[in-house]
Amino acid sequence: MAMRALDKVVVVTGASSGIGRATAIDFARRGAAVVLSARSDEALHEVARECLDAGGRAMVVPADVTDQAQIHHLARRAIDAYGGIDVWVNNAGVIAFGRFEEVPDDVFAGVIATNFLGTVHGCRAVLPHFLERGEGVIINNASVVSTVGQRYATAYVASKFAVRGFSETLRQELVDEPGIHVCTVMPGTVDTPLWQHGANFTGRAIRPPGPVSAPETVAAAIVDLAERPRREVFVGAPGRVAEIQQAMAPGVSEWALARFYERNMFENRSAPHTDGAIRHPLPGHGVSGGWMAEHAAAGKDERRFSWTNLALFLLPIGLMSRLPMGAGGRHAF
Repeated sequence: MAMRALDKVVVVTGASSGIGRATAIDFARRGAAVVLSARSDEALHEVARECLDAGGRAMVVPADVTDQAQIHHLARRAIDAYGGIDVWVNNAGVIAFGRFEEVPDDVFAGVIATNFLGTVHGCRAVLPHFLERGEGVIINNASVVSTVGQRYATAYVASKFAVRGFSETLRQELVDEPGIHVCTVMPGTVDTPLWQHGANFTGRAIRPPGPVSAPETVAAAIVDLAERPRREVFVGAPGRVAEIQQAMAPGVSEWALARFYERNMFENRSAPHTDGAIRHPLPGHGVSGGWMAEHAAAGKDERRFSWTNLALFLLPIGLMSRLPMGAGGRHAF
């Protein structure tokens, strides 16, 4: 179903910052009515003003995606205000850093509840409406780590694998509903406040491992999915490469990625343990987390860093031809 964003009603969860904020503004710029949802009422009103300035319409409905009743209320408010919903973007997300055994149980559960169950709650809220109308687009933000692991982020990775598998299964259940689309977007490392808002139990300050993409790039991909729905879309080349290397050489890929994150995900300073934004929203709700500017300021060191990233991504594929073959003609990893 080819869909123009103009004159469409779009619900965006996690709209107060980062990818969600950029996505809401992009939809508004194209003339959509955007229903903004997140936990921070003040930040949502800031985004609403930006959407109005961009030429769209906007409504604020604060809600916590972990509460199914609040998300059903969000859907009802959107339908009552605009007569229906055309696109629902499940984008709300949080992250916790630390070794699995160091992350508290409630923090681990909080990541799963926001990232995965929040997506489930969004789909439960909007799917009956789409089934009644016979059309609609759901876009789930699953991240590149729905295809490969990420050291020190077990809960986040588990939640994103769940989102991707849930989306695949939901598409199967909707196979006889050609007007309803479930799309999965899988961005790589993005310059958002997620990194500053993450729970952290590593004892070290966190930084996003480059290369870092702009939130607006992901937002453009989401808007494009609303107009031209597809099953899955990677944003950025590293995600495609990582998926290929994981499929072809999983053992070596896991080793290389473990070393990659250990080397590139920490700053050279300590940091206290924190629950981050798991339980409550934190200040700092811009689109950007400031990381692209920091990487650009690194100049020559950043360029060298990018070449290191590329080598680590390609290492498993390069080693494949040198490793022994296992049963059935497959490499033994």
